Amino acid sequence: MTSRTDSAVLILEDGTVVHGTAYGARGARLGEVVFSTGMTGYQETLTDPSYAGQIVVQTAPHIGNTGVNTADMESRRVWVRGYAVREASRTVSNWRSEQSLEDFLAAEDVVGIAGIDTRMITRILREQGSMRGGVFSGDALTRSTEELLAEVRSAPAMAGADFLAEVTIAQPVVLEPEGEVIGTVAALDLGIKGATPRSMLERGLRVHLLPATTTLEELLATEPDALFCSNGPGDPAAADHQVELLRGALDAGLPYFGICLGNQLLGRALGFGTYKLKYGHRGINQPVLDRATGKVEITAHNHGFAVDVPLEGEHTAPHGGGRYGRVVVSHVGLNDDVVEGIRCLDIPAYSVQYHPEAAAGPHDAAYLFDRLAQLVREHRAGSAAGNKES
Repeated sequence: MTSRTDSAVLILEDGTVVHGTAYGARGARLGEVVFSTGMTGYQETLTDPSYAGQIVVQTAPHIGNTGVNTADMESRRVWVRGYAVREASRTVSNWRSEQSLEDFLAAEDVVGIAGIDTRMITRILREQGSMRGGVFSGDALTRSTEELLAEVRSAPAMAGADFLAEVTIAQPVVLEPEGEVIGTVAALDLGIKGATPRSMLERGLRVHLLPATTTLEELLATEPDALFCSNGPGDPAAADHQVELLRGALDAGLPYFGICLGNQLLGRALGFGTYKLKYGHRGINQPVLDRATGKVEITAHNHGFAVDVPLEGEHTAPHGGGRYGRVVVSHVGLNDDVVEGIRCLDIPAYSVQYHPEAAAGPHDAAYLFDRLAQLVREHRAGSAAGNKES
């Protein structure tokens, strides 16, 4: 176990300076400071690629009591740059634990800070918005506070940021379900979490996991029955290649399902804009209204950007002279009326801003993967009927 006596400091670009103790690795890390309201699932948060480039403040006051294990990893590594907690657990008490959280952070080179007032930091971020910041400990503290603040203020902002090359897989991978195969999904890895392909495999879907740079020709060569675009970090306005790829897939008649960044990509492909939220949604307790059923789902979120579609009524998608037909807002966040899902009425395409794979989080939205499986069945049936006619 690493020492808890070393000093650390968290500095925000507005000049806020908070002193605590070092937690995890020592050094300096810069990033966008955001807060997550999840009371459980800290390991899934740390290994979610959507957090690339960010320093996460946990609003839950006690973190680390269940330790860390390999089974709960949502990707190959930790993506959070820095980590801030109020009270770090002094002991680990769980039969599944293989390592303490602090030792895990140190091994993953994540610079953290503990023993700070995370409620105060969260209130600042809610009132002023997410901002650049830095966590500093060890040799980094030999510099003055003024020098550290200047470094924070010189760091790049999240708006316009592109992390896709960093988080995506290098080569395509094919994942096979254990039982009967009902169809094939081409899944574009923009920072995908492990629970997402597992949710597809459980429904009999073969998954071709593809890099973010995949071309339309390479995509269609997998002979997919649907396209899926995953969650991911950064600004959707920077993902021009993926937007054009999605348009090509829609033009080819492929059904589509997107999550988080995949929702923003569908919005852009249809001709709508995206914008940065003041402080975003991050946690596993966000209420969302499914407008089709009137049901309120408690959902897992991690996003700082949203799609700009009018909430009420049907709208003709602006891109390409309306060739994608009508669009409606299918899901709305009840905390702030942010668009949390869109659905096309004239083509088989839908997406949501939240995380129905729920790792960690509730399983209220798992039906969205059932909807994908149904679209795959319908596409295969239509393709088979077309082949017989020809």
